[in-house]
Amino acid sequence: MKGETTLAKNGEIRRVLVTGGCGFIGANFVRLVLNSRPDWQVVNLDKLTYAGNLQSLADVAAHPGYRFVRGDICDQELVESLFGEHGIDTVVHFAAESHVDRSITGPDAFIRTNIFGTFTLLETARKAWLGEKGREGGAQARFLHVSTDEVFGSLGATGYFTETTCYDPRSPYSASKASSDHLARAYFHTYGLPVLITNCSNNYGPYQFPEKLIPLVINNALQGRPLPVYGDGGNVRDWLYVLDHCEAIIRVLEQGGVGESYNIGGHNERKNLEVVELLCDILDRRVGFLPSGQPRRSLITFVRDRLGHDRRYAIDAGKIDRELGWTPRMSFSEGMEQTVAWYLENRPWLESVIDGSYREYYRNMYGGNEISDEEKQ
Repeated sequence: MKGETTLAKNGEIRRVLVTGGCGFIGANFVRLVLNSRPDWQVVNLDKLTYAGNLQSLADVAAHPGYRFVRGDICDQELVESLFGEHGIDTVVHFAAESHVDRSITGPDAFIRTNIFGTFTLLETARKAWLGEKGREGGAQARFLHVSTDEVFGSLGATGYFTETTCYDPRSPYSASKASSDHLARAYFHTYGLPVLITNCSNNYGPYQFPEKLIPLVINNALQGRPLPVYGDGGNVRDWLYVLDHCEAIIRVLEQGGVGESYNIGGHNERKNLEVVELLCDILDRRVGFLPSGQPRRSLITFVRDRLGHDRRYAIDAGKIDRELGWTPRMSFSEGMEQTVAWYLENRPWLESVIDGSYREYYRNMYGGNEISDEEKQ
């Protein structure tokens, strides 16, 4: 029945398949689970495309409750074998192609991974958990599909996305995520698969691949390079600190009602230009002005707007607060300070991602297998 909950018990063992656990949010989630839920066992399935980085989990690679498997979520035989070998009873599905600009220039990968990959996972979970029992099976299992606020389209100057907002995706990326949301919801209604869906706002924090706004600006500003801002910089996003997001996901897993959706937001609406200016100011204060003596705001360069660029996103996260007692803990100002500090303290990680040398870690750790040219792109 929709809304039914099973509260987690102390010492409860979960065998969790995390997809995309070497990505930005996934890596932070895996680390949080291993540090805060000692009875959970985590299998991390990641294809290690350009944004997947094993170095992001180097500090927990030897944890007894953790196993990494390199593979594609579209590989049904592999996914089924993992369910069988590890007795998977929980799926946290992060794996996705996620960069809007890339979806505009190359949408095919987004359709394959985000839609067909989600179908493969849902179908495998249905067979493993429900079997001949149909809607009566899988009572303790959970399939948490992690999605985005971009599926709702664009807001005007006022208003907020709620869990009942009609879908109106505007890019190939958001359309593919909307499709996977609908698939997940359909598997609950049709088969009784214990699905939960979360739709989050823009994440920021440690280990984010530097194609995204905040790490891109940090790196360019440190190098004295132009800081590109789309259009007039007035596009508004709600910013959510990644560890707040990960804590919310655990809360939904442990207390959320099956068949329910939960919006997860940071209550931090900012114009893109304001974000870039704040980053410039923090860096100027921490490392000094540019060699020319100019502040880093002088590097801001307005560029042609992105095709179909949504003007404003804003999350109403009232439901998860009312029903599950979750609210974000990190203020935007403090979160940005901590994020800049992390990137300054972890320059080797950032530089290895930019120059591609982080892939050497995989080759050294896993028998010298090469990453294909396709995956390097």
